[in-house]
Amino acid sequence: MTAQAREQVQRYLLCLQQEICDQLEAMDRGSSFKSGRWQGQEGGGESRLLRDGELFEQAGVNFSKVEGNALPGSASAARPQLAGRSFQAMGVSVVIHPRNPFVPTTHMNVRWFEAIKDGEESIWWFGGGFDLTPCYPFDEDVIHWHRSARDLLAPFGSDLYRRFKEECDRYFFLPHRDETRGVGGLFFDDFTEGGFENAFAVTRAVGDGFLPAYLPIVERRSDHPFGQREREFQLLRRGRYVEFNLLFDRGTLFGIQSGGRAESILMSLPPEVRWHSGWQPEPGSPEAELNRYLQPRQWLDETMD
Repeated sequence: MTAQAREQVQRYLLCLQQEICDQLEAMDRGSSFKSGRWQGQEGGGESRLLRDGELFEQAGVNFSKVEGNALPGSASAARPQLAGRSFQAMGVSVVIHPRNPFVPTTHMNVRWFEAIKDGEESIWWFGGGFDLTPCYPFDEDVIHWHRSARDLLAPFGSDLYRRFKEECDRYFFLPHRDETRGVGGLFFDDFTEGGFENAFAVTRAVGDGFLPAYLPIVERRSDHPFGQREREFQLLRRGRYVEFNLLFDRGTLFGIQSGGRAESILMSLPPEVRWHSGWQPEPGSPEAELNRYLQPRQWLDETMD
């Protein structure tokens, strides 16, 4: 990997961070991101956080760039070919927790990784994706979300949406709950197909396509009336989000173990959350309706598209 390629990736990621912040501020009028730069022994970055907005209770849009002489054990154990190599990684991560329970929580991440060893060719790849986590889902929104994901990948091959969608369903799954985190989206890792230019173009398509997929849903649902019942359910469902991020999310673990800034890594956690042991929704209630969405489904099959 050349220095020019690394600079190209970093430039794109910083521009993406700025563009996402600009658009979210424009939608949540009167709110603004607070920015904090951080620097550690093994890297740095810029964390941007919007709190207590009219639409977004919390939105984090972070850029990070970390490097080190050796990978964390959790990473090299899964990829023994990386042992003994130094590494560089950079990415943009977005997590949005809306105020209105009828607006879904969402996450997006795009990242680049390179492992380096003197005298040998570097090992590099791209990764990323986006997913949607509603409390009160609407078929119209979920179909729009998946159609957007399919269409942004279509120029790169007809099979990419299916592959990335299936990987998302597998990854964002809570085995102890036997449910998906939400209604899925896209997830990819170790992606090098077609060489640097193609893999980078796919990654840019995902990053650039995130807000066009999400913001129309925000516009449709942000004025939906809600009360204390819906708010309580939202806080309970946020508990499942926390469980996944702390127990299973590889990015959280890698960020902590590679010396990232803890406050930036944990911005994915919602500002308010609740657990209620043994709570179950009333049969036939709107809250119970969510259960049928929390298993992998082919949203864009012939009967729905």
